[in-house]
Amino acid sequence: MSYVSPADLVDRLTAAGAAKVTYSTTETLLRSTMGGAILALAAAFAVTVSTQTGQPLLGAVLFPVGFILLYLMGFDLLTGVFTLLPMALIARKPGVTALKVLRVWSLVFLGNLVGAMTVAVLMAIYFTYGFATEPSAVGQAISEIGHGRTVGYAEYGAAGMLTLFVRGVLCNWMVSTGVVGAFMSDSMIGKIACMWMPVMLFFYMGFEHSIVNMFLFPSGLLLGADFTLMDYLIWNEIPTVIGNLVGGLTFVGLPLYFAHRRRAAAAAAPGLAPLPAVPAQVAPELAGAVR
Repeated sequence: MSYVSPADLVDRLTAAGAAKVTYSTTETLLRSTMGGAILALAAAFAVTVSTQTGQPLLGAVLFPVGFILLYLMGFDLLTGVFTLLPMALIARKPGVTALKVLRVWSLVFLGNLVGAMTVAVLMAIYFTYGFATEPSAVGQAISEIGHGRTVGYAEYGAAGMLTLFVRGVLCNWMVSTGVVGAFMSDSMIGKIACMWMPVMLFFYMGFEHSIVNMFLFPSGLLLGADFTLMDYLIWNEIPTVIGNLVGGLTFVGLPLYFAHRRRAAAAAAPGLAPLPAVPAQVAPELAGAVR
């Protein structure tokens, strides 16, 4: 599986974060628009599978297909850059500043939104034969998701908001672990396996992912769901974005960096001479003794 050690993994993650501030506005928007669109298609696929088979676990098992494809193609999600860019900033990578981090976050958010909403419009047409009929069973399921995960939280007031935030935190704990998984191996199969597991967990548990929600909730509105745009923004998207930021940074990026970042080799203690080198002719015997 060509496993990458934790110290090497941190080097790769900080380098990847630093690279993202070097892309032009057009490149960043294109990468994030495609990322949002592919993830939205995967969400539509997973909801379709869950609805038609009555097996939510099967939908969760298959959802990571889209996540894996978009990362293998080098596209971006807001949840991933929430983790990678602060790591590069803390590591003091050349050219990485707080303003540049905020710029990339803003552009990726916009691109993900455009991509996800484009797919939302296309899928709404698909589910209703161009708005000529009532939504299909899958369309109705998406509408119910939108209602339950906006108005459903609002019914509990502050407790509902806290639950929403915590689900956003837990979501990006898992999703950013999946992003990190793409760097844990140099083999295709290794990358896929490391990304698949945590993303499947997040989807089945019903955690809140800001980019998936950019598809589900606009789709619900287009399909006649009983909630408003302000319900979506206040009782889902905004708290979810904040929770995703906290989750990815607090439970993935910072622990990895501070646990495994490289440190300068400790200097030899004053007055102690270095150990003599082992003669070449003795090395085989020593090696045999160690074995």
